Amino acid sequence: MQTEKATFGAGCFWGIEVTYAQIDGVTRTAVGFMGGKTENPSYEDVCTDTTGHAEVVQVEFDPQLVSYEQLLDVFWRSHDPTQVNRQGPDVGTQYRSAVFFHSPEQEDAARRSKAELERAGRFKHPIATEIEPAATFYRAEEYHQRYLEKRGLAQCTVPASNDDHD
Repeated sequence: MQTEKATFGAGCFWGIEVTYAQIDGVTRTAVGFMGGKTENPSYEDVCTDTTGHAEVVQVEFDPQLVSYEQLLDVFWRSHDPTQVNRQGPDVGTQYRSAVFFHSPEQEDAARRSKAELERAGRFKHPIATEIEPAATFYRAEEYHQRYLEKRGLAQCTVPASNDDHD
């Protein structure tokens, strides 16, 4: 089986990981950080909002079973791409909306998909999602991997005031 990688930043990485892990054709997910300037950042480093990293989910998928375009559709439906450096109560550059492409074909698909959504007028505000080349993926600490699944939760619903919530 030949797999490909896709990397998405859609706010809190816990919730988006659950979403992608449930898709037929997705063979592996991992949460981590991408798009910043600090090497080997920890979760605590990224939370300072000074490293420039986005919280991301890196998805390995079998393109014979699920297309990159289908993964993009899930991305657009799974968060509010019009928010800048936030998702809901989570605020900071680490929560930005971003597609990190791994090939020219992924870049074209992401840009085309974003333009189609903008033309469709689905959102009241402009789409703020950044589309940029994939950089080094820094895997988050093990306790963040499958975080919600380990706690028997299906989505990110922890109140913003809870110190456990990213």
